[in-house]
Amino acid sequence: MATRLNQTVQEVTERIRARSRTHRSAYLDQINHARSSVSHRSSLSCGNLAHGFAACSGTDKDSLKKGDCVDVGIVTAYNDMLSAHQPFETYPGIIKDALNAAGAVGQVAGGVPAMCDGVTQGQPGMELSLFSRDVIAMSTAVALSHNMFDATLCLGVCDKIVPGLLMGALRFGHLPTLFIPAGPMQSGLPNPEKAHVRQLFAEGKVGRDELLSAESKSYHSPGTCTFYGTANSNQMLMEIMGLHIPGAAFIHPSDPLREALTRAAARRAVEIVDGGGDYRPISGIVDEKAIVNAIVGLHATGGSTNHTIHLVAIARAAGLLVDWTDFDDLASVTPLMCRVYPNGPADVNHFHAAGGLAFVIRELLDAGILHEDVNTVMGEGLRAYASQPFLQNGELIWKPVTENTADAEIVRPYTEPFAQDGGLKVLNGPLGRAIIKTSAVKPDHHRIKAPAIVFEDQSEFVSAFEAGELKRDFVAVLRFQGPRANGMPELHKLTPLLGSLQDRNFKVALVTDGRMSGASGKVPAAIHVTPEAACDGPIARVQTGDIIELDAKAGTLTIEAEGFEERAPARLSKENPGGMGRELFAGFRQLAGSAETGALSIPGLGDPVPTDELEKVTP
Repeated sequence: MATRLNQTVQEVTERIRARSRTHRSAYLDQINHARSSVSHRSSLSCGNLAHGFAACSGTDKDSLKKGDCVDVGIVTAYNDMLSAHQPFETYPGIIKDALNAAGAVGQVAGGVPAMCDGVTQGQPGMELSLFSRDVIAMSTAVALSHNMFDATLCLGVCDKIVPGLLMGALRFGHLPTLFIPAGPMQSGLPNPEKAHVRQLFAEGKVGRDELLSAESKSYHSPGTCTFYGTANSNQMLMEIMGLHIPGAAFIHPSDPLREALTRAAARRAVEIVDGGGDYRPISGIVDEKAIVNAIVGLHATGGSTNHTIHLVAIARAAGLLVDWTDFDDLASVTPLMCRVYPNGPADVNHFHAAGGLAFVIRELLDAGILHEDVNTVMGEGLRAYASQPFLQNGELIWKPVTENTADAEIVRPYTEPFAQDGGLKVLNGPLGRAIIKTSAVKPDHHRIKAPAIVFEDQSEFVSAFEAGELKRDFVAVLRFQGPRANGMPELHKLTPLLGSLQDRNFKVALVTDGRMSGASGKVPAAIHVTPEAACDGPIARVQTGDIIELDAKAGTLTIEAEGFEERAPARLSKENPGGMGRELFAGFRQLAGSAETGALSIPGLGDPVPTDELEKVTP
């Protein structure tokens, strides 16, 4: 007997469905048209087709000539600078071999860019990061534009890459699509120790050699970084949305199980193509129920704040309209069941060993907090994802997840959570709307009231810290960091500095229209403030000395300032300097929508941008 669905989960789902009716209908009409008229190799001329298989092996070429085999397009984010993507170098060969064994053909349809936020933190390149998601979406569309393919396999892991791949794949929603991860690196230096050394370096108590040694012991081999940031939140989302082979998220790159799961994904792609009797296009998997499940999973696991932007953009690519109130309402009924760094000392390997996603999914299903009656790449229903994969005599099998958690300090049952809500909350007030992640913030820091100190650049904050000017209670207001101003870079560089001040018993907080890392930590931070300063949002009227109150419990962000409403908004004091490729993204900045609408720079998916608004933004 199915568990009764939680009333709030049902209400939010119905609200999204009603709000999205026109957009979703138009999206599905577009997908159905593609399926019926323009989406297959049969529409190609002989010259088109000959180009499409010219470089194939003789056997694959013969199969494609006959026209009766499945051709699977592989879209890869491989490069060997990203530790998480380096393993993908060998995946196309493994996939093609598995497809050939199933009587099908595989072709690398295209590659997408994959930048590393860990390399660009605090650097000019970080201003390209958010918009790289939209470039990846368009690159995926280019890869799939040839009408050669019956299904898609997407190879990606990290921050903007999975959202971009998914957004692009959804525009070819008539194709079945599976996501294939590479898994996390083995555990290295514990994340709390790494964070401690970073803080000591920020305080001038250790040198660069000690810091580099600690970082190298933490990030040390192929695979995803082991903290629970955006990359590993991506893997949770693909699993809970039914786009992975069950249990694929957190298997190490070198584990024999990893190759078995990759081969299984290739075989499954063949089984669910159009005309094969079990057709499962991605447009039928990513619906309002899948999006709600994704948001619930984000809350239950203490996932990345970046997904309050990315999930909105993904939903829009599927014709669904989601806002932060949906996130907030779902957080109120979703308990925090996991403590994975930065919400606790454990990393994703410890989480996986303690029961991991399968345990969380089983508990949430049994509690009626997830939609069980969803479509997935495996079939009807999410229950298949409450199981764990094993190799038995060389064969891939699944077993139900263990009844009890293996470590109650890492993952707990629904009835005994770490907190009653998911730890991602919306703040409202005269400064606009913002997101705060409270799951890693101690309760005595959930409310901060202090004078504002206004900054317009991370370097200004760093200089003030190094000059000893911040040894006091204050709220740092870092503005002109939104998508229109400079591409909304992550501001993770500030985390050790603010953490150091908080540890000295100063009451500190951050208010910004920019982003923090997926590893948003122990300092209260009102991020993604919208409207942003570059669009004359209220944050542009804040002056140093104004009293700001951030109250996570009440969900408010307020200001005490004489004549605040009458003040003229500040203007960015310096133009975007360009260089390091930033000038190539001027058009993206001009087109970008608000954070709450996904910060999309792709016309047709984001908010329409009035001409007078475009004129306010400095290219």
